[in-house]
Amino acid sequence: MDQDTVQDFSQATDRHASPGIVHEPARGAARTPALGGIHVPLVTPFTPSGDVAVEALEALAHEALDAGSAGIVALGTTAESAALDEAERDLVTGVCARVCQERGALLTVGAGASATRAAEAALVRLARWPEVGAALVTVPPFVRPSAAGVLAHFARLVEASPVPLIVYHVPYRTGRELDAATLLALGSLPGVVGVKYAAGGIDQDTVELLGGLPAGFAALAGDDAYLSPMLALGAAGGILASAHLATGRFVELASAWEAGDVRRARALGHALARLSATVFAEPNPVVLKGVLHAQGRIPSPDVRLPLLPASDASVGAALKALAELPAS
Repeated sequence: MDQDTVQDFSQATDRHASPGIVHEPARGAARTPALGGIHVPLVTPFTPSGDVAVEALEALAHEALDAGSAGIVALGTTAESAALDEAERDLVTGVCARVCQERGALLTVGAGASATRAAEAALVRLARWPEVGAALVTVPPFVRPSAAGVLAHFARLVEASPVPLIVYHVPYRTGRELDAATLLALGSLPGVVGVKYAAGGIDQDTVELLGGLPAGFAALAGDDAYLSPMLALGAAGGILASAHLATGRFVELASAWEAGDVRRARALGHALARLSATVFAEPNPVVLKGVLHAQGRIPSPDVRLPLLPASDASVGAALKALAELPAS
């Protein structure tokens, strides 16, 4: 990102104040909370009749925290949030808020939209739940704004949001690649506390990002299979769907890298990467839900269209990889 881009960003921010949005001082301005560790983005379990399975959702949240997760994420991609109506999204948020208040854990809620005004409105609604500690916000999907546009988008959002923001960089879903310089510029915005980095691999931009993180801006692995190398390069943790399964082993991996126990971290990291590959053999979260149902942890493996349930073969492969994890 060159100087012209920075200037374009500054001009765009000045020109495009969104009408109709009342901006309160962002609770995230103090750059809290500190991010780190493993965060589990929860599925939304359904009953056989298709309703949100509230008791199962609550149990999953407690199970993740019991196993050492640093926090949970509601309404991420794994939650099939796009397939939930507003009342269901509120229900999921409320259940997770209650658990995190009880446990003193960080609750992050997925929010955002392709249009800045819609993303602002989604963030403003989070003020209804004071237990929410952060919002996970995608780079605007589908519209593919310029780097300056992405920066202007998040500059507006931090003014509107009642909570700190974690930028969700997932270009194979959004269609917008961002280089390290742009991500670091996002990290300089007051109220942006981290990035969920799911770029589909590790390249020079990954190395530059992790080598230049400003204070108060954490990188969290978002591609499950790359958790171990991301931790080795300096990521603070991860937001990982696979961590529904063997949560404690993912926590153990993060602890091993933090402690410098390279031999243990490498062996466990390879095993967990193999598990993650099976979980993502079909579109997320269909295999994950199949495994959770097979374990008796959710009442049905159902997902909502356009997703379809996972094949028996994929669920079996994930269960096999889970059983083959090395002993602690």
